[in-house]
Amino acid sequence: MKQTISFRLIRRLEAGKKRLSPEAQHLMRDFIASQCLADSSFKNRRGESDLYYTAFGWLLSYLWKLPLNKQQQATYLAQRQSDHLDLVHYVAYRRCQLLQRLSHFGQIPLFFEMHRRQPMPSLASFASLPLDDPWSPYTRFLWLSLQEDCAQPLPDSQVELASLARYQTAEGGYANVAGWATASTNATTAALTVIGQLTNYLPNAALTYLRNSQQPTGGFSATAVSPMPDLLSTATALFTLKNYGVTPCYPASDFVEAHWLPNGGFAPTLLEEESDVEYLFYGLLALGSL
Repeated sequence: MKQTISFRLIRRLEAGKKRLSPEAQHLMRDFIASQCLADSSFKNRRGESDLYYTAFGWLLSYLWKLPLNKQQQATYLAQRQSDHLDLVHYVAYRRCQLLQRLSHFGQIPLFFEMHRRQPMPSLASFASLPLDDPWSPYTRFLWLSLQEDCAQPLPDSQVELASLARYQTAEGGYANVAGWATASTNATTAALTVIGQLTNYLPNAALTYLRNSQQPTGGFSATAVSPMPDLLSTATALFTLKNYGVTPCYPASDFVEAHWLPNGGFAPTLLEEESDVEYLFYGLLALGSL
């Protein structure tokens, strides 16, 4: 059976954890626990309970076998008004549901249990989409991931590829706005993941663009004009290259390690010293995709 985006992410995160020493794993475990609130949800940078961050926190808790209160998790999800969420937060909500089932069933049984179709809203029913565009690469990435997690039929690959073509730039990458001249790493990795899931990760021009956009430091920038490479762009680029079986131009381990903070988290850039569960996720994803 073909792996979903969610399970590809979990596999890379597990690989990242295995690269860590026992001392580093313990430090990260303590950091994850420090981000968990009394109701078993996870906090954002402001210290507030946040569904988006909770999806990262529950995934990391699963990997580190942190004992979250299952009844509190169920109550937390029951209190979310899923009918009023935007697409980004709805995907986080459904991923939290998936993680609940993952903790209950285990990974292998859940892999088969997930192939039972589950209901989901139409894309048009969401009040808010990224950039208010249902066809942008990032929206298509989120939508495909949601369809996979709900075991819904996948979109027609020809329609999807034709739609994404409107966002491809002359240099080979993708932008999240049709007609833009400058590609972004976020849009390019999103488009390449959608294309890969639908076409079995065959080589293409955007893949060459992404690989060649890596800097000699090992990092990737958000765009060609960004002042410095960042961890999010680097993690998603390495993850995408790994899925295609492509080796990066430069080693990236030193770049990733440079973002590791003494408290066990990862910094978004070398100019920042704050972390959260989202960036610990990206640091671990980057390590597992090396």
